[in-house]
Amino acid sequence: MGGMTRRERPVLVYDGDCGFCTASVRFLERRVPVDAEVVAFQFTDLAALGTTSERAEHEVLWVDRAGRVSGGAEAIGRLLTAAGGLWRVPGVAMRTPPVSWLAHAVYRLVANNRQRMPGGTAACMLPAAQRPGARG
Repeated sequence: MGGMTRRERPVLVYDGDCGFCTASVRFLERRVPVDAEVVAFQFTDLAALGTTSERAEHEVLWVDRAGRVSGGAEAIGRLLTAAGGLWRVPGVAMRTPPVSWLAHAVYRLVANNRQRMPGGTAACMLPAAQRPGARG
């Protein structure tokens, strides 16, 4: 069932075991006025959202009201666009070439090095199943 179920609110899915990811999401929650459900992938039914744990481990995900799943820099761009107001400008820019290409490259650089970022730990670079305290 490809996840195309109509939702009341969009969903932001992040890695709840990653300190850097969690701090980044908390920053967004405080600063960006978007009406979305924010969940760690470890505590949600990913299949019901139309995605997989492999994808959720790889990048932040945005599931819009129509059930479309976006990941990485595009997910952040869609979140900012959904926030409206002045947030819409960088949100649209992040999803439009050539800015989208740069946004993707920066996102991958940060995501691939999140264990080195503030709040990150060595556990951030392990697959979720191998992390200390992993939930099965």
